[in-house]
Amino acid sequence: MPPPCIRPFRAGEELTLREVFYASVHGLACRNYSAEQLAAWAPVEYDREKWSARIRQNQPFVAEEHGQILGFADVQPDGYIDQLFVAPQAAGQGVGSALLQAIEARAREQGIARLHSQVSLTAQSLFLRHGFEIEAEQTVIVTDVELRNARMFKRLR
Repeated sequence: MPPPCIRPFRAGEELTLREVFYASVHGLACRNYSAEQLAAWAPVEYDREKWSARIRQNQPFVAEEHGQILGFADVQPDGYIDQLFVAPQAAGQGVGSALLQAIEARAREQGIARLHSQVSLTAQSLFLRHGFEIEAEQTVIVTDVELRNARMFKRLR
């Protein structure tokens, strides 16, 4: 599969990105997390306005092919990657890698010296392949449910 088109988020795509997020969590992270953990992380019912505001604030990159959104990811001015999610049908096809490459290019353009994120057990191998290191393994609480992940970082030269 050729690399997907990576482009800026477009207003009006917020709820489509929520569908990708939900599908990614429930379709891919299910290898590493229980049903209870998945439901806490990506519940069926959610605050659409709050989600949409977060997406508009984050201004993610969107991976797209033939008009279909395959994933999205963002990088904040301090180098924090808040979200990186790939649709299950696109997993293992270079979408996550293309998104991380776009993030790194943006970070370099903006003079960001260090990328960092809280990375799920499912996504850690992707981040490791792109030169990230584990700073600390941790347990976070999401709506009263414990989830394991890792704080990861990458220094940019």
